[in-house]
Amino acid sequence: MLHGAPTDSRTWQWMLPDLARDHTVIAWDAPGFGESSDIDDHWRAPQFADALAAFVAALDLERPHLVGHSFGTMVALSLFRRHPTVPASLVLVSGYAGWAGSLPPEEVARRLEMFVGMAELGDAFDPKSYPGLFSELIPPDREAVLATMMRENIRPASVRAAGYTGAETDLRPVLPTVDVPTLVLHGAADVRSPRANAEALHAAISTSQLVVLPRLGHACVVEDPETCATEIRRFMTTVS
Repeated sequence: MLHGAPTDSRTWQWMLPDLARDHTVIAWDAPGFGESSDIDDHWRAPQFADALAAFVAALDLERPHLVGHSFGTMVALSLFRRHPTVPASLVLVSGYAGWAGSLPPEEVARRLEMFVGMAELGDAFDPKSYPGLFSELIPPDREAVLATMMRENIRPASVRAAGYTGAETDLRPVLPTVDVPTLVLHGAADVRSPRANAEALHAAISTSQLVVLPRLGHACVVEDPETCATEIRRFMTTVS
């Protein structure tokens, strides 16, 4: 389970007990996030991908199924590009082929500026100012946890690295090479990663299926973890 940015493995806490009923589930803290060690701001997609491959090897996992959310989908696809024999399948939730591969240049520039500014603000950053993330569908208790999690993950080098990773990563050439079963899971009301991104991922990955969740937004794994878990479990039954 590969979280977005700037968050950590706690993103999945509302879904883990459900999936753990019939799967071994491991949620990582990406380098520079959560309880993982600090990184410098020169990290990009290849470094995150190689770290994930090393993480999988260290745990002696044989062809795990990878579930990524937002930034985590860039890490998952980058892992496939550099280590294509590692994953057995991919689940891309609220995904991107990198910001550079999914968004207009002016929007990429805006997001990079936001992440650089976020790094400068540090603890003063207001998570509620993060465009397109918080919605009325997030229960108040989960909203508070998500906001705290984001605030705790404003580690300047990590946030800059995540911003530049998104802005410099274009994974479109990788998509036609993906030959493992892939679920593209997307919220119909996602304004952070518009539905066109999900449709582009699905169209380019010949082994993919697309599931659009009515009403849900970019933080669908927090808004409705039960529905997300149901769709992930259904997909897993087709690939196990």
